[in-house]
Amino acid sequence: MSSTKLSLLICTVLSVIFSINTQTVHKRFEYKYSFKPPYLAQKDGTVPFWEYGGNAIASGESVRLAPSLRSQKGAIWTKQPINFDWWEVDVMFKVTGRGRIGADGLAFWYTTQRGDYNGDVFGSSDRWNGLAIMFDSFDNDNKHNNPYIMAVVNDGTKNFDHKSDGSTQLLSGCLRDFRNKPFPTRARIEYYLNTLTVYFHNGMTNNEADYELCFRAENVALPRGGYFGLSAATGGLADDHDVIHLLTSSLHSTQQQGGQQISNDEQQKLSQEYQEYQKKLEQQKTDYRKEHPDEVRDKDGEFDDWFESDGQRELRQIFQGQGQIHDILRDLNKKVDEVIGKQMNSLSMLTAVYSQSQGQPIQPGQAPMQMPALPIGRQDWDALVANNQLMINTIAELKGFIIDVSRKSDSLLAMGGAGGGAGGAAGGAAINPQFLNEMRDNVNQVKQAVNGVAQRLSQAPQIAAQSSCPDVSCVGTTTLLLVVAAQLTLMFLYTLYKERKEAQAKKFF
Repeated sequence: MSSTKLSLLICTVLSVIFSINTQTVHKRFEYKYSFKPPYLAQKDGTVPFWEYGGNAIASGESVRLAPSLRSQKGAIWTKQPINFDWWEVDVMFKVTGRGRIGADGLAFWYTTQRGDYNGDVFGSSDRWNGLAIMFDSFDNDNKHNNPYIMAVVNDGTKNFDHKSDGSTQLLSGCLRDFRNKPFPTRARIEYYLNTLTVYFHNGMTNNEADYELCFRAENVALPRGGYFGLSAATGGLADDHDVIHLLTSSLHSTQQQGGQQISNDEQQKLSQEYQEYQKKLEQQKTDYRKEHPDEVRDKDGEFDDWFESDGQRELRQIFQGQGQIHDILRDLNKKVDEVIGKQMNSLSMLTAVYSQSQGQPIQPGQAPMQMPALPIGRQDWDALVANNQLMINTIAELKGFIIDVSRKSDSLLAMGGAGGGAGGAAGGAAINPQFLNEMRDNVNQVKQAVNGVAQRLSQAPQIAAQSSCPDVSCVGTTTLLLVVAAQLTLMFLYTLYKERKEAQAKKFF
């Protein structure tokens, strides 16, 4: 028994689903609730069947609800309420601005009363009774979730929460970018059988069929007899909010379109008249072909030139792509030629300046002079850098030897002072030969180091040997190092001698 009830229930559900799916929805364009270019606005600036105010501006091609100025608001509303329950609205708009982010946004309204033209909610009134589809471009709550498209239903008692961007009040929504697109963006809003559906066209292509589902909400109860409207507002940041068209269609089911039922006799009569008309038309075609045999073409190939196959379409697209590539390469070739020409002009100007600095003006028809090469080449510069580094290393080694000799002399003087306090002049005389031997060894080490440096420098490539010195006398690096080493040695010996005399003088105190 339970299986029988279950089967009946399944059959009932399937029949209901089949009836719903087979039910046809008819559309009817409602021109009194629509506007589109061209001649969108009349000569006196009015839009037929619509009223606009605030900072809105209507032209023959679009309605600019809010210009790209700070704190601008504007709106446009239908003059009469709608007289149908279900509807579909197609809105084409452009939101453009120079900033990375925009403000504040645009909104589509369906409310029981027309809103203000300078309201607080995207240019319209707060506490509305009906539906608002908001295209919010400014991130008030700083959650990085804008631009955002959302639907908010209000019963006329709630204030819109700007701080949270209406996140606590929205019915549904989707994150979509609609600013600064190459083509106008579009939104298709459908309300049928208490189901609200919003489709969005991102404006990246010019194909009118590139819609994607933004959101769908069911069990949405809207009041009857409302007004359509569009509004926009700007804040500290500003965008141009342009609406190109708003097309409204009323939706009717099969039962609503039925109206008066046609009887079977009338249906047979109409079908018979239609068949007679078809026969008469075919007879007229046959008579025309007999009277004009030269103008008659093959029936099978009559429309072949009007259509193309898949292969022909692909070849046409390939040829178009190749043509575009060819145009781009041609433009690049022109730009490269312009750059080369600018470089040649710059070189000629530099040559002229150099020639004038040398006191030789360029004569007309004379080839420009070539700028001379630099006197020092890359190899000479590398050799100079290597020799400089070698000189630095040698000086560092000499400094180390001098510090070592100074340290040893200090220790010897200290020992000599201690011996002088104990044994007098005899102790100082005993130390002098040892001190002279140490000094002789240190001087020999300094000489060996200088000789080693001279040998290494003689083996390295010299700048002076590669370049000529016509006007000044050239001094070799080896000679310079030997002079420096001799000066350091003399200074060192003088210092030791002075310290020795001072140490001997202290012994008498």
